[in-house]
Amino acid sequence: MSDDHQLQSPVRRRLCTAAAAAPLVAAPFGLLSSKENSMNETTQKTGGANAAVRPFKYNASDADLADLRRRIEATRWPDRETVQDSKQGVQLATIQKLAQHWATKYDWRKVESRINAIPNFIMNIDGLDFHFMHIRSKHENALPLLVAHGWPGSIIEQMKIIGPLTDPTAHGGGEADAFHLVIPSMPGYGFSARPTTTGWNPPRIADAYNELMKRLGYTKWGAAGGDWGAIVVEQMALKTPPGLVGIHTNMANVIPPDLDKILFQGDPVPTNLTGDEKHAAEQLHEFYRHIGYAVLMGDRPQTLTGLTDSPVGLAAFMIDHDPASYEMIARSISGTPEGLSPDDVLDNVTLFWLTNTAISAGRLYWENKTPFFSVKGVKIPVAVSAFPDELFQAPKSWAEQAYPKLVHYNKLPKGGHFAAWEQPKFYSEEVRAGFKTLR
Repeated sequence: MSDDHQLQSPVRRRLCTAAAAAPLVAAPFGLLSSKENSMNETTQKTGGANAAVRPFKYNASDADLADLRRRIEATRWPDRETVQDSKQGVQLATIQKLAQHWATKYDWRKVESRINAIPNFIMNIDGLDFHFMHIRSKHENALPLLVAHGWPGSIIEQMKIIGPLTDPTAHGGGEADAFHLVIPSMPGYGFSARPTTTGWNPPRIADAYNELMKRLGYTKWGAAGGDWGAIVVEQMALKTPPGLVGIHTNMANVIPPDLDKILFQGDPVPTNLTGDEKHAAEQLHEFYRHIGYAVLMGDRPQTLTGLTDSPVGLAAFMIDHDPASYEMIARSISGTPEGLSPDDVLDNVTLFWLTNTAISAGRLYWENKTPFFSVKGVKIPVAVSAFPDELFQAPKSWAEQAYPKLVHYNKLPKGGHFAAWEQPKFYSEEVRAGFKTLR
């Protein structure tokens, strides 16, 4: 974005620099005692330095789950929308169906067991406790890969890709496609600590992620991300740490800054664009009309206190990230098989609820000063996967201009903003292809 664009009012500045992301964290209802009971601090030598790595497990209390159900059942509902579609936001029938499923059929213990079956750890970096999953492949020559989530996502987004990436021979790939995975929770999200001071923005998170990989003893690694994760991995690349061989993104930051300014202001899409460029510009132009959630979190996140008091209010806020994602989720709630099931959605929302992180996660929008979609100046190798229902499907022409070392570009036939979560097969294949020449 241009300097003029960055110097607009605080709301618009933060929105423009933070508009389009995706996931949500406080002293979760039983999280402190769970940490104390389940983490035995050990010392692990990594990369020539001693780093405290504490094993981690999480178990929600029965009382917290009963309280969640009670709150869902006690929801005070609004009037039905006065239109026949989703122009006014999450439709009453949709959120009521999701709430009924949540209160009567959903079982948090299933995903909790899956989380705890994965090696989870806590490490203090820059004064903050970072939670991360660390899954090593059985294949010796696997490439270490950090995978970063965004908002309203979490580690839940990446769990479907753990098998395909760490054990590719069991998922249609070869031994040479294997990765060791490191999947961190962002500050203020999930099981990571919630910052009590300001300053935790994408560049600082990038520093912490680079430090995490170094402390784990990796001298060569890649990074991949979508939503905020796409912003963070580009910031990791801009730091040019010696071990980072390249990045993969499914939300490429390739919009020419002048065009981004035009689209954000709501001006007409220019006519001097190619077909793919025009399509991407039209998608982003439309998305910029639906960024109220980012305005609120970018300007006054603490005002959203209701999200910590009403689980149904939290769920409605989280599923309305962007129109395409909402429509896909709404179809799923109505019974149409989609990339995300109602249980998938509730796994993520329930994690936010139990860890009480709606506000602490939302503060990332307030902290951010980094443009979301425009070119950042990444010089290391980059792989781009362009999914059709992303906020915009990045054209190859823009990707080539934004990334001088573009090593992979592909347009996918299906999938949207939460690519790893929605289309884990496509996403895993793309990550393999993206890093094939960088191992």
